Amino acid sequence: MTTRLLITSDTHLPVRRPTRRVLPDPVWEALDAADVVVHAGDWMDPELLDAFEERSSCLVACWGNNDGDALRARLPETAVAEIDGVRLAVTHETGAATGRERRCDARFGPDGDTPVDVLVFGHSHIPWDSTTPGGVRLLNPGSPTERRREPACTYMTAEIRDGTLASVQRHDLPPGGAGRS
Repeated sequence: MTTRLLITSDTHLPVRRPTRRVLPDPVWEALDAADVVVHAGDWMDPELLDAFEERSSCLVACWGNNDGDALRARLPETAVAEIDGVRLAVTHETGAATGRERRCDARFGPDGDTPVDVLVFGHSHIPWDSTTPGGVRLLNPGSPTERRREPACTYMTAEIRDGTLASVQRHDLPPGGAGRS
């Protein structure tokens, strides 16, 4: 059995600048194709959460530092789920890159308070894929709407096969990609 995941974070919608920011079409397409959608916070608009809930078979999500009271009332700071034998946590912020693996092992590693196989996080808008010394896979999908210092906006997809996270892929979006809110 294969379970398809969409992994995203920091959608920051809607932001009204010279033009209204929208979620790029490839992200909506990946959401529609996914069995499980993981979002690591900074939604900014409860209507986007509504849309994800309506279109997702299963949503594992948390709030981020830019999310207001309405989103915080509906989402946990850290969500934990077991998906086909893979224990997954999603939280928005893990701190600076320096020492990240050590900090994440202390909380999410085999001897931590919340042992998991995979930790998805956001906040930095910088894609990240590493494994801690304790064996926790750390994934940050970047942001599909705000690249900051990165060359492209990004999101990730992955598969769970036979109780193992497999086929993690980072997707770079074209600049100014078409999208809808």
